[in-house]
This record gives sequence, C-alpha cells and structure tokens, in this order.
Amino acid sequence: MSGVPLNLGSLERLDFSKGDGLLPAIVQDVDTASVLMLGYMNRDAVRATLTHRKVVFFSRSKGRLWEKGETSGHTLELVAVKTDCDQDTLLITARPSGPVCHLGTDSCFGERRGNTPAGPAFIAHLQEIIRERANLRPEASYTASLLASGVSRIAQKVGEEALELALAGAGGSEKQVIAEAADLVYHLLVLLESRGVTLDQVAGELHNRHAARLIARAAGAAK
Repeated sequence: MSGVPLNLGSLERLDFSKGDGLLPAIVQDVDTASVLMLGYMNRDAVRATLTHRKVVFFSRSKGRLWEKGETSGHTLELVAVKTDCDQDTLLITARPSGPVCHLGTDSCFGERRGNTPAGPAFIAHLQEIIRERANLRPEASYTASLLASGVSRIAQKVGEEALELALAGAGGSEKQVIAEAADLVYHLLVLLESRGVTLDQVAGELHNRHAARLIARAAGAAK
C-alpha cells in the first residue's frame, strides 16, 4: 500500500505506535520536487490536513495542532499525502504560498527564495514565469507581447519551432538540436498558457496513456 494517496477513509492503515502517536511528515514542493521541511503529525493533524486541504502539524513544543503559516500567512496548500512501505512515515506534496522556513528561505534546508531550480524542475518554474508575464504584461517582455498577439500566432510559432527542431534532428549538430528543442518547449508552454492548460494536465494525459498500455499489455498476456 506504500505510495498510495491517503484519504480520510484509509487513516486506519497508518502505524502511529512507533513514534508515540506521531508520524514524521516530509513536505515536498509539488512544482519543483524540492524538499521543503520535516514536521510531525498525529492522527488529528492528518485528519485536519486532509479535511481542510492545508498542511497541519502537531507541534511538540506547543503540545497542540498548528497549521503551517497560521502566523506568517505562508501556508502549504495540500496536493496529496502518501505513506511509505511501513505506513509510519508520510510524504506530503504541497504548494507553498511563500517562504517555508522562519528564516525566510524557500525550505528549511537552506534554499533561498529566488534560487532557480535545475533540471526538469525548471520547466515548471518556467511555466510560472510565463503565467506571471501573462498576468502583469510588462512592456519589455517578449512573452507578454507573444501572448498579446493571440493564440493563432502562438500556435503558428509552435509549428515553426517544431519544423526547425525536426530539421535539426535530421541533420544538425547536438547543439542545434538542444537549442531548437528549447525554443519549442518555451513556445509550447506559452501556447498552453494561452489556452489555460497546465503541465499537470499534460502529464496526467501521458500517465493515463501509459497506464492504459500497461493494462492492455497485461490483458493480452493473460489470454
């Protein structure tokens, strides 16, 4: 049952006995995959978290439940709760509304606000930048001007970039392939923003297709 999202109906499977009624809860940023903090939850904290969709811990120093951000306003919006294989540790994915650490950093492990995530996590970060440009529409922003040109023009740019990537892939250098792929991904993100579509929705579609293929493969093997 590990890795299965937890809900109010499955609280009984949690093992609170090892930690005197408390479970360690690791909080991870759903958009960047960064580890934000470690807290502790008793049964009531888990129930409150699942009910109100804001992350609630049990404070060992205060001896009571406390919602993250109840003083600072920097809450953690719950996305999902999963358990480990022994049902005695929680992995919480959440979306922070501000610095998570009381020292003003994004995480309690020292990451400063403004640090740019690396690797695949940067794609989600780039989507946030594009969304910001869409909301603020700064005059000097290429993204803002592209969004202002309308979805037809944006779609045209995606087509142009896709063709350039195809040509680079067929006969260009590795550097050209990387550059053209980056152009395509950027313009694709702008197109998604213009249509109100998120990366989570795209990832969900890919996940569903993969799951469907696995089911079909298993059904074929069973015949």
